[in-house]
Amino acid sequence: MREAEARERAQRAVDIAMTMGASEAEARIVLARRFNAAARGERVTQLDFSEGRSLSMRLFIEQRKATLVGTHWTDDEIRSGVATALEQARFAGVDRFAGLPDPQSVPSRDLDLYDRKIEERLDEERLDDVRSVERSIREADRRIDNSNGSHYSDACVTLALANSSGMVGSYRGTQVGISASPVASDGAYKRTAHYGSAARFLSHLDTPDAIAREAVRRTVAFYRATKPKTQTTTILFDREVAASVLDDIFSACNAANVAIGNSWLAGRTGERIGSDLVDILDDGTIPGALGSSPFDAEGTPSQRTPVFERGVLRSFLFDAYYARRLGAKSTGNAVAGGIGPNTFFLAPGSASLEELIASTKQGILVLETIGFATEHASGLYSRGARGIAICNGELAEPIEEFTIAAPFPEMLAGIDAVANDLKFDGSIASPSFRVAEMQVSGSSSAP
Repeated sequence: MREAEARERAQRAVDIAMTMGASEAEARIVLARRFNAAARGERVTQLDFSEGRSLSMRLFIEQRKATLVGTHWTDDEIRSGVATALEQARFAGVDRFAGLPDPQSVPSRDLDLYDRKIEERLDEERLDDVRSVERSIREADRRIDNSNGSHYSDACVTLALANSSGMVGSYRGTQVGISASPVASDGAYKRTAHYGSAARFLSHLDTPDAIAREAVRRTVAFYRATKPKTQTTTILFDREVAASVLDDIFSACNAANVAIGNSWLAGRTGERIGSDLVDILDDGTIPGALGSSPFDAEGTPSQRTPVFERGVLRSFLFDAYYARRLGAKSTGNAVAGGIGPNTFFLAPGSASLEELIASTKQGILVLETIGFATEHASGLYSRGARGIAICNGELAEPIEEFTIAAPFPEMLAGIDAVANDLKFDGSIASPSFRVAEMQVSGSSSAP
């Protein structure tokens, strides 16, 4: 089915629902072709290829909502599904905030989301990539003696959306990713790490060899690691770990959490919370970014939303429902089933990670965090971690089995340096950044 046909079929589903008694209706069609492969050594251990399609609809009768999802959509099949959903809606409770977003026109712009080279790739080329990663991790360091598996995946997706407010739109997007997870022996211990690269375009992806080398570097970095002493010290978050910190911050900015009091940011709009270096944005309009799209899951046009400006909280992130509930406007962050990021990121600085390390007298470069211990209501951040000690501006010994902790307001206020290594390789991204002081819980007897 072509993109124009998907739009027409989505509009047809809406028309059928309206003639059958819906007061508002929305139809979403997704056509997807996906390829996934995994390998260990030269052996391919997983190979999946799929082509699928789905039709999902939201139907409203006087602010009572019902949904339906299916894979077949002739007129008769749509009528049957709509009839069942409307009957269910009559038994749902009235929610005065339920309904479609206010009518808006979607700007005509090319966000550069589709790479025809991914669509045209031969299967053997894909398998060559994943085998190449496996070969490279073993060639990069003699201590690598096993692998948890290397993976390759890509997808070509067409999405069409129509609703009874007059919105009809569609777009195509591609995505490709490669990852590696080497294993090395360190005496009685097994060391492992994970590193990957993802992009809309094949040409923007790290090479298999570069991915393998970085995965190996992260694996062997913790050879002979020891437990540090309990202390208060400077913490430098590597960009991969920094992105996971941004993930927690996104949860606090999610209007669904704000509305129920499960966010330490609730009621703090306009308040200075972070340092002047804290500029956090959500942007669905960055050309070629994995999180970009012309409109969100409800048809609201994507936009650029400043969340923090120079440390001041400016906005939460909304879909249509929570925008009505909290007296705001949708920021174009609706995803299937809730609120999600477009590209949610911390703005980069001008210095390299190496320069940040060189300007740190004492501290820890955190390369990996473990566990999920953030308390979103109170804003307390706490994670198990592994990393490299920093002494007089140089990387020293590897350390592990420690916990880093601080309240989020103190963390954001303590950011005193941001690196320039931001990569838009996911819907949440961050450059490396440094926090002046955090509590490290290690060993009381460590040197």
